[in-house]
Amino acid sequence: MGHFPEKLHKKLTEREKINALRTLPEGNLGIDFSSNDYLGIAQNHIVFEKAISILSEQGINYNGATGSRLLTGNSILFSEAEKLLRELHRADSALIFNSGYDANIGLFSSVPQRDDIILYDEFIHASIRDGIKMSHARNYKFKHNDLHDLLSQILRGQEKDTNNGNREIYIVTESVFSMDGDSPDLKALSELCQKYKCHLIVDEAHAIGLFGSNGSGRVQELELQEGVFARIITFGKALGCHGAAILGSADLNKYLMNFARSFIYTTGLPPHSVATVMAAYQFMKSPAGFKERELLHENIALFNTQKELLGISSLFIPSNSAIHSCIVKGNSEVKQIAQEIQKNSFDVRPILSPTVPEGEERLRFCLHSFNSKEDICIILQQLVLAIKKI
Repeated sequence: MGHFPEKLHKKLTEREKINALRTLPEGNLGIDFSSNDYLGIAQNHIVFEKAISILSEQGINYNGATGSRLLTGNSILFSEAEKLLRELHRADSALIFNSGYDANIGLFSSVPQRDDIILYDEFIHASIRDGIKMSHARNYKFKHNDLHDLLSQILRGQEKDTNNGNREIYIVTESVFSMDGDSPDLKALSELCQKYKCHLIVDEAHAIGLFGSNGSGRVQELELQEGVFARIITFGKALGCHGAAILGSADLNKYLMNFARSFIYTTGLPPHSVATVMAAYQFMKSPAGFKERELLHENIALFNTQKELLGISSLFIPSNSAIHSCIVKGNSEVKQIAQEIQKNSFDVRPILSPTVPEGEERLRFCLHSFNSKEDICIILQQLVLAIKKI
C-alpha cells in the first residue's frame, strides 16, 4: 500500500496520547440516549410505508438520482418536497441539499463576498466553520449567546467599512446548539440585525421537529421568519432521514443554484431519500406526530426534574431541548463514566476534546419520545454512581 507519511503517523500518535483517537462504534450499546432520532421517526413503520407509497404513486422504481440536480437528477419529487417545505416553513423558497454539511458548505462558501464580514457564535457547528473557511469574507467569532459582544463587533465592522457602505455583515447562530442544547435569544438577535442592517442566518438542525407548529422550528415558533436571511434545516435529526434544505428568498435560491458548489457538483439525493423526507413531514403534521412531540417534551421536563432531585443540575448545561450535556473534565474520565453506564445497557456517549474544548469534555444525553420514564430515572441514578467511582 506504500509508505504512510510520518507527519500523519505523528498526528495519530498525538491523538492516542490524549485518549482522543476516534474509531467507529459497533452498533448501539443499549437503550438509546445518544442518537438524534428524537421522535423515533427513523424506525417508524408508518413513515417507511408512506415513503414507499409516494414512490409507487409517482411510478418511480429506480435507485439513484443519476446525476446532479442541474442535469438528470432533478425528479418531480424534489419539486413536490420543496413545495411542501415552503408551505410548512412559510418561506419564499426552499432548496434541498444532500446533507446539512453540504448545505452549510454551499451557503457560507458562496454567499459572503470579499470585504464582507461573518460574525459567528463561538460554539457554532463544525460544518459552518468549514464553510466560513472557504469564504473570501472576513470572519470573527463572538462570545456564546452574548449580544453585547456581538454588538461591539458589528459596530467595529461598520466603522472600518472601506467599501463605500457596501459591506454586508452576516450573523450566524444555531437555534439549538448541538453540543450544549441551549438556545440564543433569537428575538433580540433578530431585532439587533434589523437595527444594524445585518443578515441573520440560523441553523435549525436540532430544533426542527421539536419546536413550533408541526415541528417547524424555533424561528417560526417566535414568528421571526420574515427577518431571517437564511434558515438551514436538516432531515437527519428529528426527521429521522437524510438531507437538508436552505430556506430563504427566491433570489437566494437562484443564487445558490448558480454558485453553491456543493449543490452544483454532486449527484442528487436518491428518490427514496426525498420520498422519506416527504413522508416524515406528513407524519409530523399528523396527530401521531403531535403525540410524539408531546411525549418528548414530557421526558425533557422529567429529566430536568430528576437532575434537581438528585442534586446534579450544576453538572449540566441548562437546557430545555432534547440535548443535555453533563460536563466531566478529561477524556479518560468522561470515557470511564460512559463505560460504567453502558455496562448497565444504556447507550450514552462521551464527547471528547478536541471535538469540544479541552476541559469541557462531556456526556451528551439525547432524549427521545420513546424513552420510558423509568429509564430516564435509572440512567441519571447510574450517572451519580458512575461519578462516585472516579
